[in-house]
Amino acid sequence: MTTETTSIAMPTATRPAMPSSPVLTIARRELAEGMRNRWVVSTTVLLAALASAIAALGSAPTGSTSTGALDVVVVGLASLTIFLVPLIALLISHNAITREAEGGTLLLLLSHPLSRWQVIAGKFLGQLGIMGFATIIGFSFAAAFVVWQHGAEGWQAFASMTGASILLGAVFLSLGLLASASVQESSTAAGISIGLWLLFVAIYDMALLAILVAQGGHAIPGWIMDLALVMNPTDAYRLLTLGEGSSAMLSGMGGVFDNSALTPGVLIGALVLWCAAPLALAMAVFSRRNL
Repeated sequence: MTTETTSIAMPTATRPAMPSSPVLTIARRELAEGMRNRWVVSTTVLLAALASAIAALGSAPTGSTSTGALDVVVVGLASLTIFLVPLIALLISHNAITREAEGGTLLLLLSHPLSRWQVIAGKFLGQLGIMGFATIIGFSFAAAFVVWQHGAEGWQAFASMTGASILLGAVFLSLGLLASASVQESSTAAGISIGLWLLFVAIYDMALLAILVAQGGHAIPGWIMDLALVMNPTDAYRLLTLGEGSSAMLSGMGGVFDNSALTPGVLIGALVLWCAAPLALAMAVFSRRNL
């Protein structure tokens, strides 16, 4: 006589596991939340309206001047980008960590099998998707007008400026994440972000101009001037987008670029470094943060 035994697998309670790619999962979650953010929607609409107005006005006949209509559009849009894109990026990223901590979802998120650096990386990727979407949508109407007026030449110049604008936005996303990872409250992170925006968009250039005036006409070594320019990501962006061609003469950046050793490749590298360094620092700070 044989005894036949049957094993029955009983269900066990398990904690929900993160999918195989937690960085992409967090990025998708951040992207979905950002698309519902009314501030992101409002600033995107504002960017689209202003960019379209600049494209329409800049493409008007230039009369007897030697300035091309496309150059006027590029200079106007680059100037708009310097003021508005960093602000949009900081609005997106400044409370990325503090919002989760204050809402009680940060501990739940970290209960999954993932590293803290993956949280920062996932949020950055998601926010970069939002930033790219906002920039492309914001400039799309202006881009259509430019291509209609200037053809392939207009498209190439506009596409190059749009890519540089997204890179500038990525820099300020990293700075906003660093601010959010370093403090406990969203209000504090917002104050730091406002200070960063004022510093890089307005105060830095005014201070640099004051130093140049104080020199009383004495020449500053070229390498010091180049270093001063790449120390501000908005100056690196301005020199990258407006340093060559007819737009350089219109914007006043031609003389700076001609006397500088900074090539477009160096300027792009400086912006990438400006993006990577705060992001790495945000990961390091968040990994040591007490929750």
